[in-house]
Amino acid sequence: MADVAANPALVVATPDYWSEACKHLVKKDRVMKRLIPQFGDAALQTRGDAFVTLARSIVGQQVSVASAQAVWERFAALPRSMKPASVLKLKIDDMRAAGLSARKVDYLVDLAMHFESGKLHVKDWAAMDDEAIIAELVAIRGIGRWTAEMFLIFYLMRPNVLPLDDPGLIAGISHNYFSGDPVSRSDAREVAEAWKPWCSVATWYIWRSLDPLPVAY
Repeated sequence: MADVAANPALVVATPDYWSEACKHLVKKDRVMKRLIPQFGDAALQTRGDAFVTLARSIVGQQVSVASAQAVWERFAALPRSMKPASVLKLKIDDMRAAGLSARKVDYLVDLAMHFESGKLHVKDWAAMDDEAIIAELVAIRGIGRWTAEMFLIFYLMRPNVLPLDDPGLIAGISHNYFSGDPVSRSDAREVAEAWKPWCSVATWYIWRSLDPLPVAY
């Protein structure tokens, strides 16, 4: 994962199921058997902040990991703290100057308003199933299924999320399983049958196979 010493906002918290999941994947899947040992003790980590995770996911939509990080750093320097109330006090022009599109500014403001208003069942998320959480999150402007699935993986650390709308996952499956040939969603689902019930873990390793820079929303 990202360098924690250089980024104290990143909480060192790895899912307790990670080792069990890796053993299963190595046993069941030839690609995972090759990939997983390449990354040693590296594992999924969480920032431990629901608002930051969703905000970073919005900033990261449709841009590269490096571009998203650059914009996020400029944006994160604006408020006193990355809290919903502080974001709502920001000037739109300042947010745009940080590199955010007008649409993403609207999305971030709506996200902050949802948190501030208490519309989200934050305290209930741990007990809710994946689809129920997705349904609640996609009611926020700018959050589609992909963003909600990133939240499930990177904040709630749900073990069996398969984000079929993620281009990196599809590209990684193409590269690792189909010699670069085009891959359909049904192809991806078929590959992922061997990953269950640890699709989130396998997806993380597929991402790592394409980009040495670990993603942390």
